[in-house]
Amino acid sequence: MDRTIIRNAIVLSMDSTIGEHLDCDVLIEGTKIVAVQPNLGPVDALEIDGRDSIVMPGFVDTHRHTWQCLLRNTATDWSLAQYFGGVRGVMGELYTPDDMYVANYIGSLEALDAGITTMVDWSHNNNSPDHADMAIKGLRDAGLRAVFGYGNANREWFPISNLPTDFADVARVRKQHFSSDDGLVTMAFAARGPQFATMEQTEIDFRRARALDLPITLHAGDGLWGLDHPIDQLNAKGLLGPRTTYVHCCTLSDHEFKLMAESGGSASLSAEVELNMGHGNPATLGCLKYGLRPSISIDVCTSVGGDMFTQIRVLMAASRGVVNAEALRDRKLLDPVPLTARDMLDFATLQGAKTANLDHRTGSLTPGKDADLIILDTNALNMFPVNNPVGAVVSDAHIGNIDSVFVRGRAVKRHGKLVDVDIKALRRRMESTVEGLFERAGVARDGNWLPKPYVGGTDADVSDID
Repeated sequence: MDRTIIRNAIVLSMDSTIGEHLDCDVLIEGTKIVAVQPNLGPVDALEIDGRDSIVMPGFVDTHRHTWQCLLRNTATDWSLAQYFGGVRGVMGELYTPDDMYVANYIGSLEALDAGITTMVDWSHNNNSPDHADMAIKGLRDAGLRAVFGYGNANREWFPISNLPTDFADVARVRKQHFSSDDGLVTMAFAARGPQFATMEQTEIDFRRARALDLPITLHAGDGLWGLDHPIDQLNAKGLLGPRTTYVHCCTLSDHEFKLMAESGGSASLSAEVELNMGHGNPATLGCLKYGLRPSISIDVCTSVGGDMFTQIRVLMAASRGVVNAEALRDRKLLDPVPLTARDMLDFATLQGAKTANLDHRTGSLTPGKDADLIILDTNALNMFPVNNPVGAVVSDAHIGNIDSVFVRGRAVKRHGKLVDVDIKALRRRMESTVEGLFERAGVARDGNWLPKPYVGGTDADVSDID
């Protein structure tokens, strides 16, 4: 059996029974972590010198529309309503199955390069069975751990939709690609929910997804679309339950957070997108008030970058900012600050694994779990001196500090570069794919495209945006 040992590293295990160590060894056998402790002694294994390195679990991104990476930075100056108008109203229907493959393959490699070893691919542009198949192939070819969240076709996402979900294809994908839940890529159902579909259709979707034994993930409480108490609506139909993830949660009421917690649900927060595109303030404090420890997600690379370091910092600053503003208003000194760096790292790793229903396999450096981990090089001007290892990751680190990434014991990035990946060839393929997409859409790639906002399903005054 292949063995690898990382020697003398700073280890952030994210397992409370193991803790943190300033000089520690990590032993990998095959796909598994078998030991995390100082001074393991002689071992017949490939040795990696971990001195001046931080070893920690890989990040877990619990909600990314990976297919949209072909539209990277297109929506930098778009509102949420313009995003719906541009992505749904123009681009989504124009994607070919090959576009889905290229986006998911390259988008997944982007995640791996950034130390994200697990990603919930919120795939809601499955316009045909071939689109779904090629999206799954892209995830698998990239080699990361992923949850394929089967969403509807583009045309079924315009709120408030009464179009049925193609559950014949959902069932086909479940049987053909995910008859077992033990693979590196597993399956969930990405539901429209009451914000984007009628309550009648939502109930059908939820009950059919659960009949297929699929976890459910849905948007709830984002922007104008999230002001109609979506959790209360689901609760009225008896649809709340465990293995259900609520994405964003910015405009939910206290009562809805309580319902989420009592039903065993989880939360995925995408602070940078939420703040930029008008979803509302991050829901961190609302979650914590009722014992929900949230996870973190990137959401869309149409308007934000695809790394977890940025998301951690934005979420921490935004969440603290809400409480700091309240303290200033009340003329109070805030001490201690809400949320620690350790909380944030927990959200980005172990809580992410729990949200993805994968904490039995990943999310912490626990013997018996799969070896999904990253090695950060601290020999960089932004990283030393390491006076606080958790603080160094949360406050200082960036993608350039990632020396190595392992998924299930396999090195997918070493010495700062993805293994066996031709970046120049990938760029040529991406550019060709994107050129074709934009030509079909009839819009320019010069940063000046501002789509007409789409406000269906809201009480917005259309006259205000014409």
